[in-house]
Amino acid sequence: MKRELILLAGTKETERALKEQLQSVFGELIHITSYACDEGIPTYFTHELIVYSSSLIEPEVQEYIDFDSCTIIKARRTVNYEYIDRIFELPPGKKILYVNDFIETAQEAVATLKRLGIDHVDYIPYSPSGGGDTKQIDIAVSPGEMASIPSSIPQKIDIGVRLIDLNTIMKIIHHFQLSERLTFDITDRYTRKIIELSQKLGAINRRAKTLNKFLNKVVDGVNDGILAFQEDGEITVFNEVLERMIGITAAHAKGKKLSRVFKNIELNRFLTSEQDEDLEYFTLRQQNVMVYRFRLEAEGVIVATFKDMEETIEMEKVRKRELQRRGYIAKYTFDSILGNSPLIKDTKLIAEKLAKSELPILIYGETGTGKELFSSAMHNDSSRKNSPYLAVNCSALPEDLLESELFGYEEGAFTGAKKGGKKGLFEQADGGTLFLDEIGDISLKLQARLLRVLQEMEIRRIGGNKNIPVDVRIIAATNKDLQALIIEGTFREDLYHRLKVLSLQLPSLRERSEDIPLLIEHFLGMEHSKITTIDRAVLEAMKKAPWKGNIRELKNTLLYMMTVAGHNRLTLQELPRNDHNFTEIEQTNGTYSPAEITMSKSQEYINILTALVGFFENGERASREKIHSSLQQSPTPLSVQQIRTRLSELQDLGFVFIQRGRIGTEITPAGVNWLNEQRENVLTSR
Repeated sequence: MKRELILLAGTKETERALKEQLQSVFGELIHITSYACDEGIPTYFTHELIVYSSSLIEPEVQEYIDFDSCTIIKARRTVNYEYIDRIFELPPGKKILYVNDFIETAQEAVATLKRLGIDHVDYIPYSPSGGGDTKQIDIAVSPGEMASIPSSIPQKIDIGVRLIDLNTIMKIIHHFQLSERLTFDITDRYTRKIIELSQKLGAINRRAKTLNKFLNKVVDGVNDGILAFQEDGEITVFNEVLERMIGITAAHAKGKKLSRVFKNIELNRFLTSEQDEDLEYFTLRQQNVMVYRFRLEAEGVIVATFKDMEETIEMEKVRKRELQRRGYIAKYTFDSILGNSPLIKDTKLIAEKLAKSELPILIYGETGTGKELFSSAMHNDSSRKNSPYLAVNCSALPEDLLESELFGYEEGAFTGAKKGGKKGLFEQADGGTLFLDEIGDISLKLQARLLRVLQEMEIRRIGGNKNIPVDVRIIAATNKDLQALIIEGTFREDLYHRLKVLSLQLPSLRERSEDIPLLIEHFLGMEHSKITTIDRAVLEAMKKAPWKGNIRELKNTLLYMMTVAGHNRLTLQELPRNDHNFTEIEQTNGTYSPAEITMSKSQEYINILTALVGFFENGERASREKIHSSLQQSPTPLSVQQIRTRLSELQDLGFVFIQRGRIGTEITPAGVNWLNEQRENVLTSR
């Protein structure tokens, strides 16, 4: 007996998927002919079993069917088990757009999913004609109707054409009155598909458990406390390091809400903040901890890392000691560059901006203006601050020696080459910064090699035959007019333009002579000098001097005067004789004391103490960062590092008490009295 079934579907994709399913179930028992409405129905059917893919296609096919002689089965459809894992991977509780060609089929499919218990997400039925709310939805699933998903949805997931359910299969079996043995064969095939699905999901589950076990080992093996929790506050990850920090076991913490595990109100408020990313310090069980929190938006998870500050600081000290031992560390910061003149402030501001870039920098400045100081400060203010910083004076070495220092060499490259060869400064500075001082003095041969490094970011050792990639930021400096050297033919124009992508002009000391008192105070302090008084005539002479050697010459002159002075006062008698700087000296009466030199520092003390009084009156803790913020609009804004230094000085004077942890700094009664005296002095002077 010939058994034939006509399958009618709406789309070609649905027709293909359902025919394949029916053939896999019935095999050779039933001959299946299929048609898709969107391609047209080519014939008229009589005395056939016709299976609709959905009741919704009936209006499109009824003119091709003799309903008196044909039997109609309207298929019920269920989720495609081949792709069911894609649904299970959707984030729990998330709004998901379910897209189909008709809103009715979308609604029917959603009802089926919920009836089967696949309801961990919030489905929103949608069709191009029926519409649906797509606001704030970033994931859409569809049973093969991918073209119907709105273009505004970034993540689109195909969950496969919905398949014919077992109830419909049984109706087909009943229609053809298949024997019991054949029925068992068919249901066995269907059951085998379900078993294959179960095996697939089981394998996925086993892999997930293995991966989860591995990840737990990784999480427990890191040196930081790791915490992860859901949007609703339920803890999912709590590693061994965090157990030791908090004093609570992971077994007790996992599955509980944050508020039941963490009793620190400020910490809970920080962890549940709406910000995507944040960092703050806390004291937990007498331990200073830095907590960094970030949000995994797609997964609906918040992760926080807990770092032991003392351990982190100690590790940083060890790392810096190693860099320092090898001479790979930048000694100076922008706080090391002294001066309150508008010119030096503007120069520092430009340098701070240049530091944030990865481009090469060319520093111009006369001898002694602090080119290496600025280079070092820019490195320490850059993203490379934790990587090596190396400096070389290009004019201090012969050409061959400079070449081997910069590029290194292979074993046997020349007589005297070390066994095993040697890394050059470019390799040693990899990931960091290389400062090339007096760049105008290098030979044309070395200029060509340096140009290649800047172009290709790779070097070749002397005697080597392979290129070595390097990641180095170049800061070069010169006191020469490179454009004049280009005209003379002693400096390559292409190298000049490669180096001068960014440039910085340093002011001479004579252009900022108002900074000389502050520099003198600094040098006296550095040398622990016995000098307490400076004649005004001396200071005026120093402020008028041309200082061709700039700050270096000023320091040397001051060191000479301190050495020859037989008392605690500097007079005109101590000035170097026959010095071109002091050919014309005006006799000015009076002296200049260190107290006058530090007038600007005194105002800084007043501003800091005033800020502390304000914080105390408002019941707020006074951290360095808050003091820094409060002084931004004052005439003497200070960096956090400068505030640290001033607070240390104020503590030595007995005016403040610096406490560890989150309590901050407090002003002492002596500090209040001194502040009131300064305010009274200002009023009296008016």
